[in-house]
Formats: sequence, C-alpha cells, structure tokens
Amino acid sequence: MENQFELGRICEIRKNSFIIDFEDSEVFAKLKGGFYDGSPAELPIVGDYVSFIYNPSGESVIQHVLARKSLLSRPDVFRQGQVQYMAANVDFCFIVTSLNEDYSVSRIARYTSIALAGGCVPIAILTKADLCSDVDRYAFEVAAVSDKLRVHAVSALSGEGLEALWEYFTEGKTICLMGSSGAGKSTLINALAGEEIMKTAAIRERDDKGRHTTTHRRMIRLDCGAFIIDTPGMREIGVACAEDGVDDAFSDIVELEKLCRFANCRHEGEPDCAVKAAIASGKLSEGRLKLYRELGSERSNNYAKTKEISKRHKAYKKQKNLGYLDD
Repeated sequence: MENQFELGRICEIRKNSFIIDFEDSEVFAKLKGGFYDGSPAELPIVGDYVSFIYNPSGESVIQHVLARKSLLSRPDVFRQGQVQYMAANVDFCFIVTSLNEDYSVSRIARYTSIALAGGCVPIAILTKADLCSDVDRYAFEVAAVSDKLRVHAVSALSGEGLEALWEYFTEGKTICLMGSSGAGKSTLINALAGEEIMKTAAIRERDDKGRHTTTHRRMIRLDCGAFIIDTPGMREIGVACAEDGVDDAFSDIVELEKLCRFANCRHEGEPDCAVKAAIASGKLSEGRLKLYRELGSERSNNYAKTKEISKRHKAYKKQKNLGYLDD
C-alpha cells in the first residue's frame, strides 16, 4: 500500500527536527534524505507548506516543500556572502520599533527593503507611543521612507492604536514580526491576543536595549485563524539580498534618476540632474536621498560576493548531476 501524503505547515525548527502544524496539532518530522543534496534555499523554513508522510507513533517524514508565494531573507551575519532564509508565505511584515533609543529610521528602511524584496507588505509598528512626546513627528519621518510602507503608532500598555491593527489579522493571513530585542514584539502580540502567548522581558534602563526573549523563529496560530511568525531580535540587518526591495522602497528616486541627463549621474552638481531639482523644489528631502545612497552602497559592496557564491554552488550541482563529482 502506498504511503499517503498529508499537507501541513512548518511552525518551528529545532536543529534537524521540524514541527508541523497539522489539523490543530503539532507533528514532529524529519527530512527525507534527498533534501540534503539540494541548495539551502530548498530546505523547509518556518511558514512553509509541506507534504509529509504521517507517522502517528514516531517522526513523520517531510517529502516536498510547496511553492512559496513570498520569502523573507537577509545576509547571514555569521557567514559572509551567504543568505539566511527567515520565513515563507508571509502576507504582512510588522517592522516593530519602539519610540525610545532603539528607534532608527535607517533600520526601518532596511527591513522595508527586505519585506518588499520578499514579496510581502511592510508595516512599521511604532511601539511605546505612550512614552513619546512627539509621536506624529516620528510617524511622518517613517512614512517618508517609502510610499509602500504603512505606519501605525501604538501602545500595548494603554491600548492606543491597537484596534487599527486588526485589519491584518484575518483568517489565513500570516504576519511576520521583525525588530530589535526590546522593541516590544512579544508585548504587542500578547496585547492583541488578549493573553500571554509570548514571553516578555524588561529592557535595560541604562541603554533602552532589550534582552532576547525569542531565541528562534516560530509560528503561532491565533484564535482568529491568522498566523504570527516571531523572529529573534536583530539589531544589525543588511540588504545584500534585497536589491529589488531597495528600488521598490525608493521607487520615486529611481524614476527621477531616469530623467537625469547622464546615466551615471551622482547627483552632486552635474547639469540637468532631476534628483537635485526635486530636492530644490521640496519634492525630495536630502535625508531621503542620503538613506537611499547608504542602502545602495551597502548592497553594491555585498552583491558581488553573494553572486559569486551562488555561481559556485550552481556549478557544483551541475558537475555532481553529470557524475563528475562523487558524493
């Protein structure tokens, strides 16, 4: 009798063990051997839909990863030139930043680029609004990062702004939380869920930085039918694998650059520079151009390294498939 495949979703990964959300229960599973011959991008990650052979008395076996509608990734901070895959099949990316010393518009822009490159909607959640005396100024500054970025200022303590977030929590939708430790991700989700489903920790008073309360990615199904993917706090995040996302986030500047007289215009005094003209007229701010340059420089420095590693991996797989290399 042939094995029957079941369909589930990866909700957590612990070393080489995978936990699948299946029919309101959690199933422990391992990968079939063929997965380890492929690329890291082909391995299951949190949020993936997978087919598996169900074993009620032991570990089930994952057979296939279904096609992804979105994929969030970032440069691996521990392995230069490599990519870390964070979450799959995400609809909304909550970029959680507290309105204290953790606040960084540059970091928000990086997350926005990664979300857009990954195929999901970026939403900036400015937490601890009750502790900020000028929320509107920060909200305006963040909104200027991209016309594709939605912005909400909230307070989990007072409940301010939380009601507006419920439009994202509909059945079948998946929300991935990103942000630094201490930004208030766990507190935010506990407030929205109405119960403590995530651990929280107080921030250090001396620098407003938080302790890590989430140590690995995991997906939680809420009573409303939506899914939450929590991620460990990331203070540093690059954009080497989000070049398309940078252009999407700064599409207005990209379009202006096409109107410059010179294709290699640096926007530093060249004649007929559309970018400088936009700054002079007030349509574009110097700060926004500076941020675009910073992200553009970062991706240029890392793109060549990432491309070379990808090229070598493809060459290796080709030679192995042709039988030129032994296992």
